[in-house]
Amino acid sequence: MDGVVLRVVPYALLAVLAVATVPIRWADGRSPVADLVLCALVAGWLHVVNRHPAWWERPRVMAVFFAVLVVLLAVLVIRAPWFGFFTPAAYLYAFRVLPWPWQLAGVGAVAVLAGTAQAYAVDRSTHLGLFTYVAVVAANVIPLCAFAWYARRGDLRNEERVRALDEAREANRRLEESLVENAALHEQLVVQARNAGVHDERQRMAREIHDTLAQGLTGIISQLRAAEHAGDDAASRTRHLAAATGLARESLTEARRSVDALRPEPLRTARLEEALASVADRWSALHDVPVQVTTTGTARPLRPEAEVALLRAAQEALSNVAKHALASRVGVTLSYLDYEVALDVRDDGGGFDPGATSSGFGLVAMRQRIEGLSGTLQIESEPGAGTGLSARVPVAGCSS
Repeated sequence: MDGVVLRVVPYALLAVLAVATVPIRWADGRSPVADLVLCALVAGWLHVVNRHPAWWERPRVMAVFFAVLVVLLAVLVIRAPWFGFFTPAAYLYAFRVLPWPWQLAGVGAVAVLAGTAQAYAVDRSTHLGLFTYVAVVAANVIPLCAFAWYARRGDLRNEERVRALDEAREANRRLEESLVENAALHEQLVVQARNAGVHDERQRMAREIHDTLAQGLTGIISQLRAAEHAGDDAASRTRHLAAATGLARESLTEARRSVDALRPEPLRTARLEEALASVADRWSALHDVPVQVTTTGTARPLRPEAEVALLRAAQEALSNVAKHALASRVGVTLSYLDYEVALDVRDDGGGFDPGATSSGFGLVAMRQRIEGLSGTLQIESEPGAGTGLSARVPVAGCSS
């Protein structure tokens, strides 16, 4: 819009002033040719700049243009004061084409010309006349320069608002992108958590099945084989069959408790040391191998999952003794230490080379249980020297 105004208003004002100059000069008996030539020069100068819109964005070029325009206008004002009416067009150019702070100087220069035109008839040869001239010029310069100053401050505030809005838009855009990314990450985390939960539950069920059904079935098979080998000894056969039946009932009960994620039957009503003694007594009766259970230290409460892990470790260790060790005696020791509880199971069986034998699922499951509680599991063995298993878990409120 300001471009249209600058391309119309200056020419209109200049044309009106040029037309008015002719009768005024004739009335004074003077020729208007010089004034009309100057008007033509101003119009031509404006036309040159208007033909090159790209120059308007080049501060140095426009500074030269404005300086020449002010000089031509000054000549016109000195020759004929009514050309002061052209100063509004000069103000428009000053505000449009001059950068700050040159804009302030340009406005001041045009204001001086406007004041000079207004005080043209004042006799500046006297002190009063000079004072009047200065007062008129100041009355033009001060308000216009103040207006330019406040206009500049307004432009700066507008630029700050625009910059703040742009920054807010950019921040909102980044926030939206972050929300989209967070939503995608949340969805991934939900899927991963669901998969991890499924995996953990499968691992738990696998461990429980091994610790209940697999061990129970192994004992049942052993008892059934013993019953087959009893021959004509009806009492021995009956005893082995009864033991197999009892193992089947216990395994079924433990399987149901495992599915429901309940504590093992031996821990339901007894403390850990009592549950270990009960498990060892039943195992000893089934396999005719004496087991000595010892508890050291001051008993203290353990986390339920820690008691389950240690009980399952003892059951797995005894199961492995029955299947592989051919031991004549077994020792189970539960030690309450300052910061942890240790379970040690040792036998005098044939032993094995831990480095040459791959761990079965039972040992893997046992290690997962113990290490899942920030505990440690160590197995020491060598051929012909028996096997020792040591599981340690921290007590409640302490870390290993």
